[in-house]
Amino acid sequence: MIVFLNGEFVPEERATVSVFDRGFLYGDGLFETMRVFNGKPFRWRQHWERLERGAAFLKIGLPFAAEELRDAADQLFTRNQMPNSLLRVALSRGVGARGYSPKSKDQRPTLVMSLHPAPAVNPGHPPRWKLVTSSIRLPANDPLAAFKTANKLPQIRARSEADAAGADEALLLNTDGVVVEGTSCNLFWLDRDTLSTPPATSGILPGVTRAAVLEIAGLLRLKTKETALRPEELRQATGIFLSLSSLGLIEAQSLDGREVKPSAMLKELRDVYLEMVRAGTA
Repeated sequence: MIVFLNGEFVPEERATVSVFDRGFLYGDGLFETMRVFNGKPFRWRQHWERLERGAAFLKIGLPFAAEELRDAADQLFTRNQMPNSLLRVALSRGVGARGYSPKSKDQRPTLVMSLHPAPAVNPGHPPRWKLVTSSIRLPANDPLAAFKTANKLPQIRARSEADAAGADEALLLNTDGVVVEGTSCNLFWLDRDTLSTPPATSGILPGVTRAAVLEIAGLLRLKTKETALRPEELRQATGIFLSLSSLGLIEAQSLDGREVKPSAMLKELRDVYLEMVRAGTA
């Protein structure tokens, strides 16, 4: 496997960073993951813009322009012969002085792009996940929630709870007691003819795939609503599904041991989403 590391293409065994890199020491960085189909990253621009906003928020300099990285990504697909894959872009503040202060005389951020096999999904028999509600709470109205930061310990703890319960994914609540998102995905539910999702102010990461789902709902003339919901209310929903870049739209089979009924609306949404990915629709 060939990895793009700070402007060079190197074999993965040589793709190493310093033990003093602040991404390793403090999680002082950001990342993006996107689906690649036929050599085209789905919604590259939206992922790049979120990375750019996050870097500006954390005051980390981006060492490459969007066009440079996009060209490098194309080379990565070709060198690895992986036109269908997952592309991960990771940015850290780089090596700095010991301590939390990000102040540095000569900041040299670290940027890595790597490819990974795309999860296999049979469109005719898409997976349905068992969900559990996690005990972990995320802060409401947290400005950091808008970015994919390199520090994901709450999500790791929540996923550990799901693993222990024999579930596929965990749903996290925020400090106001409302359901926010999964550990690596956004949440949607159906209430009769309305598609609902938590608002950004609840502490969610506004996902790129989430935005695509809302766009598709508009194309299908479905009613949409952003609203806060408590766990007991979510359990009464007529359908629940998750959105994530790696797998697209995943329907819930159960929540906290209670069966969730399949939704015909989700099939329409998923079909259009798959068409978008295959077409490389921006």
